[in-house]
Amino acid sequence: MTPFTKQVVAIIAGIPEGKVMTYGQIAACAGSPRAARQVVRILHSMSRKERLPWHRVVNAKGQIAITDEESRMMQETELVSEGVEFQLGGSIDLQRFGHEPDPDLLLHDLTSIKDENE
Repeated sequence: MTPFTKQVVAIIAGIPEGKVMTYGQIAACAGSPRAARQVVRILHSMSRKERLPWHRVVNAKGQIAITDEESRMMQETELVSEGVEFQLGGSIDLQRFGHEPDPDLLLHDLTSIKDENE
């Protein structure tokens, strides 16, 4: 697993119940602000194996990005059960429900990832 992938996994795993993060926000926190699509691929390929709270990741507009209706409803149901509210039009208020990881923890995680790879 690359350091970026490890960081993305750690960030997603750290999103608390009732909060969400965007793909781009996760990419930026992991050190690569333009890698939102890579976050999508990591989440898609590793969410089951790493037991990630995949449902807590939304697009930049605060909307569910999944196009499959069944999966979309599953994500919405999971979020609502955690207390996340949807506005008219299906978006989530990112100011209210957005999660900002502790920057000190991110730096610590990056340091330990770099140490492991040396």
